[in-house]
Amino acid sequence: MQQLNFPRYTFRVKNSENKPLIFDDIRKKFVRLTPEEWVRQHTVVHMLQAYNYPISLINVEKELKVNNLSKRYDVVIFNPDGSIKLIVECKAPKIKINQDTFDQIARYNLALKAEYLMVTNGINHYYCQMDYEAEKYIFLPDLPTYNP
Repeated sequence: MQQLNFPRYTFRVKNSENKPLIFDDIRKKFVRLTPEEWVRQHTVVHMLQAYNYPISLINVEKELKVNNLSKRYDVVIFNPDGSIKLIVECKAPKIKINQDTFDQIARYNLALKAEYLMVTNGINHYYCQMDYEAEKYIFLPDLPTYNP
């Protein structure tokens, strides 16, 4: 897999029926190793190691309803009180981050009401803090580390 713009992390990978799999510590199982999953797994480990978020507050690949449509978010990090701290939208490295990507995560956030948003393709990372009063997001140079 392609080197990403994250520190080097170690992952458990294996092949099954000629398909590469990677172990997801959040879902506690091996999942198909696609380019997007490679980015998602790096993002999760980065949140654990660089930002010190507890594994118990991280959720991966769950369904949500947006305008009565079923969607799946990539990564959500909760606050200890159950509110949502961060939504992460992961794309494969070859996918350019553009306005459509921000529109997608903004639609998810209509239902989730996160404090922060992150969009990444593993190469470029964008961080935003929500300003609900002004109905906009404010770009940030980085995310805050975990502070319970």
